[in-house]
Amino acid sequence: MTLPSHVPVLIAGGGPVGLMLAALLAEYGIASLTVEADDDYCSGSRAICISRRSQEIMGWVGADRPLTATGLAWTGGRSYYRDREVLHFEMPHDPLQRYAPMVNIQQYAVEEYAHQAMQRHPELAALQWSARVAGLRADADGVTVEVDSEGRRQTVRADWLIACDGGRSTVRETMGLKLEGMQYEGRYVIVDIEQESLRPVERLAWFDPPSNPGSTLLMHRQPGNVWRVDYQIRDDEDPEEAVKPENVLPRVQSHLDMIGETAPWKPLWISIYNAKCLTLESYRHGRVLFAGDAGHLVPIFGVRGLNSGLDDAGNLAWKLAWVLKGQAPDSLLDSYSVERVHATRQNLAYGAKSTEFMAPPDYGFRLMREAALRLALVDDSVRPLINPRQSAPISYDTSPLNQEDQAPRAGGAAPGQPAPEALLQDDETPRHLSEYFGAGFVALAFSPDAALAAGLEALAASTRNTPHPLRVLRVGADGLRDTHGQLAQRFGGGAGTVYLMRPDGYVLGRWAAPAAAALLAALKPYYPSIELYANKEGQA
Repeated sequence: MTLPSHVPVLIAGGGPVGLMLAALLAEYGIASLTVEADDDYCSGSRAICISRRSQEIMGWVGADRPLTATGLAWTGGRSYYRDREVLHFEMPHDPLQRYAPMVNIQQYAVEEYAHQAMQRHPELAALQWSARVAGLRADADGVTVEVDSEGRRQTVRADWLIACDGGRSTVRETMGLKLEGMQYEGRYVIVDIEQESLRPVERLAWFDPPSNPGSTLLMHRQPGNVWRVDYQIRDDEDPEEAVKPENVLPRVQSHLDMIGETAPWKPLWISIYNAKCLTLESYRHGRVLFAGDAGHLVPIFGVRGLNSGLDDAGNLAWKLAWVLKGQAPDSLLDSYSVERVHATRQNLAYGAKSTEFMAPPDYGFRLMREAALRLALVDDSVRPLINPRQSAPISYDTSPLNQEDQAPRAGGAAPGQPAPEALLQDDETPRHLSEYFGAGFVALAFSPDAALAAGLEALAASTRNTPHPLRVLRVGADGLRDTHGQLAQRFGGGAGTVYLMRPDGYVLGRWAAPAAAALLAALKPYYPSIELYANKEGQA
């Protein structure tokens, strides 16, 4: 295949982050070419736990439907010390929620669903398998990329290059950039096995189990009668020997015997892993941006790896689209780096705590863990210390995009925080608030008076000819109904309160009974042509 000589966006790496970014950009009308070194989706389970936030992002391109239809939803888990339960945790959830807190599904399925979403826009989103970046030259106007594909080298000029090429990123290496942080020595063997089971879908963890004394072992059920088993090996074990089937299978069999899983089974995939807490200092370097493992490596404990990468894609897609459509200067992309580096540092802090508990790095940590586990057997107050702290959306408290908080007494989501989910009633149709995200900005107005309602409608009307107009959601007697009281509880908006939400569902600003001119000023950087006028002819 002959690659195009020029593309607006070249994505290096067709894993889940790269494919999802391409699908999101296509929804925004942005053309991209994704080059992937492999010839198909990944093998083995790899990242398996998809958070509620990631499901929302996948929903922006319709990839949530096959994921929730196939994946195994779960809400909590159990931890054991030896053979006794020391923790049963539940993540926040309610029967009215749109998505489960977590869904277990193999990474290759996420890649497939993202690719299918790309194919909804074949004129915009192209994918070239068996193609890898071989070199690049960046300048002020774009990036010239050398790509090896089908036995020959081709040159592609891109306005923007997005590195989604994983932990061993060629783009990062070619640019001489290094990840900074720390790497843990503890290693885990990862095994996929096929075995029928009626056990509930939960996160299961054993510390020093009789089946594998001295080890830590995790289990997750996956679609297709697949168990994902992770177990820690001793520091003195040879990693190459540890992944040989003759050494892996007896340890898995021993544990299955211990927990009473007696159905026949077979191994599907074996790998090995050790935790890393690493990041680039910046995810923007001129016309080159980094997302996913190319920019940061997060421990698997707490499932922040793939989920943080999908959040990178959700943050970057709308900003890059706004820049390429001429609705914002490219300085908007600086906020991508500021926000997502901040998110990574939060994820690394949580991930390090989980890693130090799951794979203690030295004798002192092992001693403290043993003490916590022993106490948890007899003291419920100690049990929260061993909670795995699953992934949750990060607040961008210091984002340069945040507007000054003009409704601090509302008590709900402040600027820079993800908008809480809520189930609303639109005529006879129930709609979740998150269904309105993934396109343009959203204004949520609580019982606005006539003047404020007219001002909001005027603002929205003046954006109708933009690629992704402002959408106004009015809550009250003549608009959406807060039937279940979730908006009032989670936003705390009194009459006249207005929230402005970004396309990625984060709060840009909030005001108590604002003048429409204040909202105009907040939206002007993203809708340069936005105006406040009294009628559709545009007369002031």
